[in-house]
Amino acid sequence: MKKVGIWIDKRGAKIVSIEKGEEKLDIIDSQVEEYNPKGGSGTKFKGGPQDVVQDSKYLNRENLQFAEYFKNVVERVEDADEIVIFGPAETGEKLHTEIRKNYPILHAKTNPVERADVMTDNQLKAWVRDYYNTEN
Repeated sequence: MKKVGIWIDKRGAKIVSIEKGEEKLDIIDSQVEEYNPKGGSGTKFKGGPQDVVQDSKYLNRENLQFAEYFKNVVERVEDADEIVIFGPAETGEKLHTEIRKNYPILHAKTNPVERADVMTDNQLKAWVRDYYNTEN
C-alpha cells in the first residue's frame, strides 16, 4: 500500500511516498510566476495620466501555470492508495479542488487538506509518517 503526503505551496511541492516501510522524497518546482504589476503614474502630478495594468492577463497566465503545476503533481501520485495534502497556504486547497474536478478516481483516495508550516525535508517525512500512524 502506497501512502503519499504532498506538502505544497505556490513555489513548489514536496511529495513524500511511503511504501513497504521505505520513504521517498520527490520535489517539483512550480514555475508559477510571481505577480508583480509594474505600473504607476506617467506624471508626478496628482490626477495625471495613469498606466493601465491588465490584471486579467496576469490572472489567466497564473491559472494556466497552476494547471500545469497541478498536472505535474498529479502525475507523480497517480499510483497512490491514499493521499494527504498539507502546507502553509491556500495552494493545497486549490490542488484539492483541481483533483476533485478533474481526477475523480484520485479524489476518492484523497484526505481533507491539513494546515502545516514550512518544514525541513526530515520534518516533512516525519509529519507524513505520524499522520498515517495516528490515522490507523
